[in-house]
Amino acid sequence: MVRRVRPSLEWLLAFVPAALLLHRLVPERPTLAFAAAGLAIVPLAGLMGKATEHLADRAGEGVGGLLNATFGNAAELIIALAALQRGLHGVVKASLTGSILGNILLVLGAAFAAGGWRRECQRFHASAARSQSTMLLLAAVALVVPAAYHHLGGREALLHEVGLSLEIALILLATYGAGLVFSLKTHRHYFSGSAAPGAHGRKREGAWGTGRALAVLAVSTAFVALLSEVLVASVEGAARALGMTEVFVGVIVVAVIGNAAEHSTAVLAALKDRMDLAVGIAVGSSIQVALFVAPVLVLVSFFLGPRPMDLVFTLPEVLAVVLTVLVGEQVTSDGESNWLEGVQLLSVYAILTVVFYLLPQTP
Repeated sequence: MVRRVRPSLEWLLAFVPAALLLHRLVPERPTLAFAAAGLAIVPLAGLMGKATEHLADRAGEGVGGLLNATFGNAAELIIALAALQRGLHGVVKASLTGSILGNILLVLGAAFAAGGWRRECQRFHASAARSQSTMLLLAAVALVVPAAYHHLGGREALLHEVGLSLEIALILLATYGAGLVFSLKTHRHYFSGSAAPGAHGRKREGAWGTGRALAVLAVSTAFVALLSEVLVASVEGAARALGMTEVFVGVIVVAVIGNAAEHSTAVLAALKDRMDLAVGIAVGSSIQVALFVAPVLVLVSFFLGPRPMDLVFTLPEVLAVVLTVLVGEQVTSDGESNWLEGVQLLSVYAILTVVFYLLPQTP
């Protein structure tokens, strides 16, 4: 039997030295450095996703999805920390919004469409999906409340926004911890999936060992950290040159780059009919961004950067997240998916992309 060779994006690793050289030698052309750094991060994030996929084979679907979401978000967290250090709070918040939108609409939509194209429907654990959807609704509440407080509380509210954001961040972290206990201990059978360790009776051909997978994760993360500095340093100049707003760069461009690992791994899992893993990666990553990454960035901002960051997002961002969460809950609550639902999710993402591109720059 002829073995199909899967196309690889590892040739994009050539942009790693190119980005570093362009940033150092041609600082007056930030668009070139920004584009090269973005292209270089994509294969590195893909390698991180591939390594965690091999770890998932040993740990089961639930733990595997958590691992992939964690290391898939590592690239985005590193980019956000670099932006936070420079005081680019607008880019940080927009990238958080874009990650939630991208994971639920783009990643999950692509997984549903690719996996369901040659199948009538695919199934996953409905109870697990409903539990994750409820966590996402909490995330939406956490975004709506600070924005509502900002716009309805008057001038005095400005004095308390940072404190309010800090308190909400601590609540979100506690809730995220409770969610981990729920998914990994008390109700782990919801998230075990059909491909738990030993379910196939043999290891996958060419499986990586734990040591190799961890080494790839460590090296990839280090290079992503280095390239994130280049990406963030050139983002403002590149946005001006390309006529893009800060919100669009964060919501769409930076978020897509940071989510490259989730894109590839979730789609490949869906193609193999491992939908518990695919849904766990896409939805679980959004939960982790909203309930862990965002609160951590709020806490870190008290020690890193020129001023603390709050959780007051713009009204378009809040509206987009709320609509995305509602759409995601609608398509995952029944425990079944098909290619049309994937197309519908991708359509919503395309609409929001156009809206954010046409949004004028606001102070």
